[in-house]
Amino acid sequence: MRFSAATADPAALDRALAHPADGPVAALTPDRIREEFAGNRMRPEWTWFAEDDDGRVLARALWWGRSDSERPVALDCLQVRSAVEDPAALAAALLEAGHTAFGGRPGYNVSLPRDWRARPGLAEAVAWRQEAARRAGLTREIERLRYEWTPAAGTARPTGKLVFREGSDEEFLDAFVRLSRGSLDLATQDELRTLTEEQLAREDLAFYRDCPGERSWWRLAHLPDGTLAGMAIPSATPYHRNVGYLGVVPEQRGKGLIDEILAEITRFHASAGAERITATTDTVNLPMAAAFDRAGYEVTEIRLVLEAPPGT
Repeated sequence: MRFSAATADPAALDRALAHPADGPVAALTPDRIREEFAGNRMRPEWTWFAEDDDGRVLARALWWGRSDSERPVALDCLQVRSAVEDPAALAAALLEAGHTAFGGRPGYNVSLPRDWRARPGLAEAVAWRQEAARRAGLTREIERLRYEWTPAAGTARPTGKLVFREGSDEEFLDAFVRLSRGSLDLATQDELRTLTEEQLAREDLAFYRDCPGERSWWRLAHLPDGTLAGMAIPSATPYHRNVGYLGVVPEQRGKGLIDEILAEITRFHASAGAERITATTDTVNLPMAAAFDRAGYEVTEIRLVLEAPPGT
């Protein structure tokens, strides 16, 4: 068996497109793959194949990153031909080869319908991918709801309960620290097992500054008397506007203020002409999911996120 990137192959894109997109887990369409290559978000060095001794491609892995990324951000597509007896073993070896070349373990995002566990064939296809990811060091698993807003849902008018203003990086660092306390977000909980609140806050600030959204979009949320209530970070992906980050400080939670902050982000993007706003939250974060529901966001898929634990 040979594992290799497509860098030495002038027909890398053709080979990536030629692999059969069979199986119940949805694969990227040929048009989407062409678009990602054209945008430098998928690249030959991030496109890996497993070939047998006769040169037949038995598996492919397509990693994705932003157009200016030095390394891939996430694995976007993993497929093994149906004739392979142990797809988990082959896929794990392919992932290990890619990880070694990248010098890191990008996470793997699997997009699924909400009822995927009730579909035996789909559940089986997800299971071998989970096993492959675990063998390759992606042992942390988080299930997230992907939401989407469209103009048909409308926007809520400001109620005056909160005042939104710009803030300095130091003010946002303080807000990140305070919002991390008691957070229901599983990734935040995991990160705080190995990082201090301030270290995580600095990582979060750097992450959102690096996203396609503008730093000037960020807002702190205050009560009318000036007390900090939370913050709103409207953001973007390479494809559309995104909710980004939002939250309420612990002492102000349970008062419905998350609805006010989400409404502010939604109004901001809508006023800029956004036709779609996406968002994600963990399935266990019931208060945040309920806020998205109330704001007219609709669940479009489940995103199964397989990642390496913090610090590994």
